[in-house]
Amino acid sequence: MKHRELLKFAVVGGTSFLVDNTVFYGLKLTILEPKPVTAKVIAVLVATIVSYVLSREWSFRTRGGRERHHEAALFFLVSGVGLVLSSVPLWISRYMFLLETPDVSLVTQEIADFVSAQVIGTLIAAAFRFWAFRRWVFPHEEARPGRVRLAPVPKPKSKDEAVCSSPPPAE
Repeated sequence: MKHRELLKFAVVGGTSFLVDNTVFYGLKLTILEPKPVTAKVIAVLVATIVSYVLSREWSFRTRGGRERHHEAALFFLVSGVGLVLSSVPLWISRYMFLLETPDVSLVTQEIADFVSAQVIGTLIAAAFRFWAFRRWVFPHEEARPGRVRLAPVPKPKSKDEAVCSSPPPAE
């Protein structure tokens, strides 16, 4: 069961990663060019909304144990910590290591941004979120019904037992 959740979490993460990258680069290469960290924060917020819907309805569909508003609040709190964790490597790359133009070439800046924000930051935040979602947001297994599985109907042992156990005819 845990492996299935991890696989689903990874698919949701991949989808959120694509949303994150699309929004991040869409903003960073246009209206937020001088503010890459702001672009990253907005991108993570949009990806987090997508992630909540997919996580609740698919990855952790059978887990729960909390009222929906409490669950959502915890999800966004945990994701807020994930936001900080995913933004810190980009901040360090840009403002501590000074990997930005004109100190480095545009190609170096873009590679450093991608590696720090989209690879390192995403991996750190994903590991934290998987652990925290299972621990606090969706803590109880089988709290919500999953796929309905019908039990097989037992075969009667004898013809008389079949007659006795059948429901009365409808009038």
